[in-house]
Amino acid sequence: MEERHSAKRKRIYTAAAGILLALALVCAGFAWKAHREQSSAGEVYEEIRDQAKSGTGQESSAQDPVPTEPDNAAESSAEEPSVQIPVDFAALQSEYPDIYAWITVPGTNIDYPVVRREGDNAYYLSHNAAGGESPEGAIFTEDYNTKTFEDPNTVLYGHNMKNGSMFQNLHSYSDRQFFDEHRDAVVYLPDKILHYRIFAAYLYDSRHLLESFDFSDSAVMENYLNSIQSLRDMNANIDTQIELDGNDKVITLSTCYQGRDDKRFLVQAVLESIEQ
Repeated sequence: MEERHSAKRKRIYTAAAGILLALALVCAGFAWKAHREQSSAGEVYEEIRDQAKSGTGQESSAQDPVPTEPDNAAESSAEEPSVQIPVDFAALQSEYPDIYAWITVPGTNIDYPVVRREGDNAYYLSHNAAGGESPEGAIFTEDYNTKTFEDPNTVLYGHNMKNGSMFQNLHSYSDRQFFDEHRDAVVYLPDKILHYRIFAAYLYDSRHLLESFDFSDSAVMENYLNSIQSLRDMNANIDTQIELDGNDKVITLSTCYQGRDDKRFLVQAVLESIEQ
């Protein structure tokens, strides 16, 4: 009798050990998958970046007939663009139609297309700019904003990826020296270049800014900017010397804060000049 019980217990222990081993393997598999996804995050953007900045997609122009000399040289000169946009939007938009801008923050890894999906503000939380499902998502705006960057506050979202891609580098602005030495941000549009000056980097709550404030009201916008410049947080870096008012055009770069679902790290910049 005792031998039968002992054999039964052995079978139970063996089965339990097998289940635990299977669970461990499944967990390890998920962990490895998550690690690989984090490690490879942003790789698709290397291809997009090469396409955007190497002239890919412009072969058709080489096949066009050589234009004859215009009768009116002055008129021809006036039609030429006055600024060179270093992003081939025509090539990008033919393949990735949701791309409408490009953002670069010198001194960081932030050098990405900006996208928006009509009718689905959450789409690019889980899809890259090429449209594939991917944990890094994309740098995107919502339909609360226009695509012109002429709104009082245009909010751009990006994930905080462990491998340093997407908007992870925004967290570098929590260091005062880095903040002081890296103050430029550039947004490229098909017909102009927007130059911004970074004036604030701080931890904020997770409220939806564009639903919480009516930035179209210049008084609301001015009060909001004043509240930022009045922050007295040792972890916040704010340039109080920049003069801001309710008519300024601002971009807000927003990303997650590690381990705090109720917080967002924001870096904000004000428009200084436009090349067009």
